[in-house]
Amino acid sequence: MDGAVVEAIDAGLLILRVCLGLTMAAHGYGKLFRGGRIPGTAGWFESIGMRPGTANAWLASITEVAAGIAFALGLLTPFAAAAFVSLMFVATWTVHRGKGFFVVSGGWEYNLVLAVGAIAVAITGAGVASLDNLIFGDNILTGWAGGLIALVGGLIAAGALLAAVYRPEPAKVSVDAS
Repeated sequence: MDGAVVEAIDAGLLILRVCLGLTMAAHGYGKLFRGGRIPGTAGWFESIGMRPGTANAWLASITEVAAGIAFALGLLTPFAAAAFVSLMFVATWTVHRGKGFFVVSGGWEYNLVLAVGAIAVAITGAGVASLDNLIFGDNILTGWAGGLIALVGGLIAAGALLAAVYRPEPAKVSVDAS
């Protein structure tokens, strides 16, 4: 492949990784240090059925920050991408499901973009300007292996978490008194 094309691909991967990674890290940072912080996040998690709220608030926050930074740096990229998929699937299932596609109505489009972007980078590899390349001399587990780690690993982690801690309140049935 032409050297200029390879450089352009690597530059594009770097921009995409940094944008997606820092967006995810900022999301976790907000849970830790903004608004209601961990206590507020824990209360909200409890309200959507993620119990215990405090443990899940810490787990989500730390995972978002760590996976986001690792992804931005291109470190263990398929595994960081799996964390993106897991986080975004859990968010979609617990919060955005049933609200349609568009984020303006509370839908899941933002979650989809972060997860699919992460999977795409896991498939292509993090590129030359990555810690994977610096440490391992190459990108690790690229191609379908990287994509499957990101997609399947992320969905398994999300499913395990939801099975273990997702306990929403049962829907209230209204009774017509007439």
